[in-house]
Amino acid sequence: MASRVLELRVHGVSNTPPDQLLGLRPEPGEPAPQPWLVAGDEVTGFYRCPGPPPTGPRPADRPAPAADDRSPATDRATTDDRATTDEPVTVEAYSWGQLTSGARTARDVERALWTLLLPFTLANVALHARPEIPADPNRERWASRSGIAAWLIRLFCLSLTGTLVLAATGIGVDLIGWQCVDLACLRRVPGPWEFLGHGWWSEGAHALAAGLLLPLGLIALVGLLTWRTYQYEAEMPAGPSGPPVGVPLANPLQDPTFWCGEGQLRRAAVLHLCCGTVTAAAVPLGAVLAMDPPQGPRAALAWSTVALLVLPVLVAVVALGQPYLTRRGGHTPLGPYSVLVVVSTLAGLGGTFLLLLLPDGPAGVPLADLRPPTGCAVRLDTPGCGTDRSLPGYDWIIAWWAVGQFLLLIAIGAVSRTGRWALVPPAGAGLALLVGVAWVAGWLPALPAPPDRLDIWMLVPPAIGLAAVGLLLRRPAPDVPPRDRHAALAWGGRGPALIAGLGWLLGMAYCAGVLYWVSNRLNSGDRVTVAAPVPVRWAGLVFAVALLVVLATAVRAGLIFTGLRHREYERLVATGRRLSAHDVRRCRDVSTFRALHRLVGEHAVRLTGRCATVVAVLAALGCAAALSHAQPHPAPGTGWGVLVRGAADSGDKLLGWLPALIAALGLLVYRNDTARRSVGVLWDIGTFWPRAAHPLAPPSYAERAVPELQTRVAGLLALPEDDPRGVSGVILSGHSQGTVICAAMIFQLPARWRRRVWFFSYGCQLARLYGRVFPAYFGPQRLPVLADALTDRSGRTAWTNFWRETDPLGWPVTAARRELAVQDPEGLHPTGGEVTDPPIRNHSGYPESAEFLAERDRVAGLLRPDVPSPRQGVG
Repeated sequence: MASRVLELRVHGVSNTPPDQLLGLRPEPGEPAPQPWLVAGDEVTGFYRCPGPPPTGPRPADRPAPAADDRSPATDRATTDDRATTDEPVTVEAYSWGQLTSGARTARDVERALWTLLLPFTLANVALHARPEIPADPNRERWASRSGIAAWLIRLFCLSLTGTLVLAATGIGVDLIGWQCVDLACLRRVPGPWEFLGHGWWSEGAHALAAGLLLPLGLIALVGLLTWRTYQYEAEMPAGPSGPPVGVPLANPLQDPTFWCGEGQLRRAAVLHLCCGTVTAAAVPLGAVLAMDPPQGPRAALAWSTVALLVLPVLVAVVALGQPYLTRRGGHTPLGPYSVLVVVSTLAGLGGTFLLLLLPDGPAGVPLADLRPPTGCAVRLDTPGCGTDRSLPGYDWIIAWWAVGQFLLLIAIGAVSRTGRWALVPPAGAGLALLVGVAWVAGWLPALPAPPDRLDIWMLVPPAIGLAAVGLLLRRPAPDVPPRDRHAALAWGGRGPALIAGLGWLLGMAYCAGVLYWVSNRLNSGDRVTVAAPVPVRWAGLVFAVALLVVLATAVRAGLIFTGLRHREYERLVATGRRLSAHDVRRCRDVSTFRALHRLVGEHAVRLTGRCATVVAVLAALGCAAALSHAQPHPAPGTGWGVLVRGAADSGDKLLGWLPALIAALGLLVYRNDTARRSVGVLWDIGTFWPRAAHPLAPPSYAERAVPELQTRVAGLLALPEDDPRGVSGVILSGHSQGTVICAAMIFQLPARWRRRVWFFSYGCQLARLYGRVFPAYFGPQRLPVLADALTDRSGRTAWTNFWRETDPLGWPVTAARRELAVQDPEGLHPTGGEVTDPPIRNHSGYPESAEFLAERDRVAGLLRPDVPSPRQGVG
């Protein structure tokens, strides 16, 4: 066996180019050396430094190809040999950043548009933030704590898909199909929509059928994008193997099907797309049935259509808690339930279109009398102008939809924190709210009449307050308390609710902004002929106040940072020592990075939780106000009325630009290194996890990166002894997000290969970030499993963690059992003939440090079979 050791470097979110990962630098007057691609492709590839061909013989089974017979595959294989040398440590770089960023191409723009689905990403991440996830997925039951939380999260994800569809339905059915009656208004809509303003299409509910095509087109587009990702990021280079015989799983990441869920993804996508279609059809169908009650044959068609549309929803609610959708089993068939859901949805959609295209029935009010009158854009004194003539019931639907989602989020947080018994307050609050609504509406004649001034919206705040009791119940003490108080469980176990709630707020902001922007575009100047839904106006007000809360949190973070910087500066400065201007500047620079390191590691989670609490209260008040059907500013007035009106208008305008701003920021993340290092870390955390909860979320790059890394490491270690490409051991060197990818790969690697692997982690967030937010994978009970997997029979743990006091995204990891603090900077003054100050590397440049190089030489000696291992405890 070759005595060479391979260091395989995996970069983080900054997408470091392979030449920088390998430390290639151009000589003076020479072009920059280019690394060799030895495996993979330009999207995900393994690179090595160019060098002389190996001195050993070529493998007998692979003779040297003739010059005329070379193919790209043989060229790359020859490159692999050329990059192999007899140096003690061969450095190889794995570049996966093209999965989430890349060149300035149309593909990049397409990926940037994925950021618009960020609400789906956050909702999907919430599933993996549950504290109590069994290590073996086959042991999870629906009635267990983790099973109920998973079912609630998947149900919330389904409702989030409905939120997007409801917004598109509001645009197509309400704003365009129902309220836009003048030709001047229809001409402002892109496309040939003028036909809706005259003739047969302007009668009855015919225009609603045309408007329904908009949400259906959006559903088809999202479904097409999702289907395309099955062939790209979700592609598996190597199929999953069975679980180890007789060895129980100790971490969910050891599940051999964790990164192979194409079948689960397809089945969940069918449910989401079909339920989205049902949601879109239910809005115009419900409005028509309420305004024009069907009779005779029309009633038979109507109630048959309703039954066909209800069936997919019932199947989805039940299926979301069954192994049919909770298990990841690779490429598995859709199954009979998917066929039933698709057939029922298509039949119900056909019945909806038929009902919308039929003439008005004999009962009820003619639908034309309920629509806005024509000519309002010219004469505002026309009878009916100036009043809200939006689609009846649409405001109620979106307001109650938001209230239901808020209660669902509370239930998710309560169950995740305390257990299934904490579901009692949210469930009781929901039932009490339903009874209260029926009482106020007069549907319970046996009860006393409600007070005259009692309105339905007044019942929502008490119901939400009662449900929130479940969030305050005491959490059971952990079996293994964390050694570091800054590595404790984030947000008291309410992490899934907070993460999903952030996705919900962002999704509601998207939808409200688009509805407000479209309604403004359809209006002419200051004349309001197309009214945006009332909840949209309240959303603008809540958004404006929430921005002030976020600003206040940022100010608080700035004050904490100032105090930390002052204390770190005092640590650097010796008492009574006079400093030069140079030393003062250098000490301030170093103390700035050290303060940022402490701010992120010690205070960020707490500040985020407090900000989220205040924003949640604002959202609860906004949900209640949206049911009042009153504008935030009923009259122009003065004083507070002007202030509220200005805040609501400003919030609505900001919401209108929010989707474009998010997409632009997403494009910057893919093209700008600074944006990637700041914002991109959140994106890469979100898209690391597989789409086990929301199938329409952006694809997971780890579903390709982890199996490829596993295939490469196992393949090199399995080479025969006489193969010049063989290595005696692999130093798996992960930086930042690369440490998470390496950890996930080590969990999947068979034990016979793990014995010849040593893990280097630097700039690591496994303890302070991933361990707190995703405790079921990297918490105090689960992260030691990784250390145990890297521990040999002599008790030596093959894991070294490097960290700096100036690294804002890298902290100690106690589970590594060998911690090396890297000095940064190397000094305050130039040394060794250098004329510039030693740089402050903070989150980069770990492999160039003296501590890293010394540890690599030590580990290489331990991995080399022809070098005896030192006694335990030496080095």
